[in-house]
Amino acid sequence: MTIALILGGTGWLSGRIARRLIDDGVEVTCLARGARTAPSGAALVRADRDDPDAYAEAAVRDWDRVIDISSRADHVVAAVAALGDRAARWTYVSSMSAYSDDVTVGADESAPLHIAAAPGDEYEYGPQKVAAEDAVRTLADRALIVRPGLIVGAGDPSDRFGYWAAAFDRAGDGTVLLPPTEGRTTQVIDVDDLAAYVAATASTGAVNTIGDEHALGEVLALFRAVAGHDGDTVSADEGWLVEHGVEYWMGERSLPLWLPAEMTGFMTRSNAAYRSDGGTLRPLGDTVDAVLADERARGVDRERRAGLTRTQELELLAELG
Repeated sequence: MTIALILGGTGWLSGRIARRLIDDGVEVTCLARGARTAPSGAALVRADRDDPDAYAEAAVRDWDRVIDISSRADHVVAAVAALGDRAARWTYVSSMSAYSDDVTVGADESAPLHIAAAPGDEYEYGPQKVAAEDAVRTLADRALIVRPGLIVGAGDPSDRFGYWAAAFDRAGDGTVLLPPTEGRTTQVIDVDDLAAYVAATASTGAVNTIGDEHALGEVLALFRAVAGHDGDTVSADEGWLVEHGVEYWMGERSLPLWLPAEMTGFMTRSNAAYRSDGGTLRPLGDTVDAVLADERARGVDRERRAGLTRTQELELLAELG
């Protein structure tokens, strides 16, 4: 039987990976603080990765697979040092944010990366991921680095993709505020497609694990259709939105998925390696259906980590005239 250690395994993505491996007959152990439960069928090693002895219990046995998704380079460096010799195979879930080039359309895995974060540097997500990748690469042909872009699906804690399901659903027959969509694109991957790939692939090296490129306007129209929104939509000018304190991409008072016009490469990266390695992509409409159902279950007017409140949206629409 294959034996896998997931550094995490109780969160959104790592829990999906654990569940997939268990369903495939793998013996799974999750190493986590224990604030959340491990998936049914998985063993749990309680450990705080800030603790120098966090990996002591896991380091007493060999593992066919170790899977890590941490966004802190120090966690990954310590894990590789403690467990690298015990792992026949190591998978690290990095990010498209590791790339420094956000302009080139269709860039593949050879695109330049950020300069790796050094110990003591102020935290920046992309450089942290690069430093973590560097640690994993020391395992040479035992290492796989997957670089997803925006991961979406039911239960998404970032609230970005789901914002649009909520925005169209909560508006009823009212107006919905959109960002500029002309020439803008988006790429996403369903969390379950990513989990299935991580669980199944035997590849090594680096792979962009991301969906196909879609026009942003078409994706927003799909959300609108699935939600049954029959009100108007108004697309505001980029400069006007910035002047009125609306953020790009994510976070409070934002319009998620919207990116600056000059970031032409951020959501247009090549997924050819993923496709050729058997990576699958479910129809985007299926993911949107699942996300809308999840948003309705969680409450479309709930407090969110990304997007506008309906009150903020209506205030902006009133100012826009």
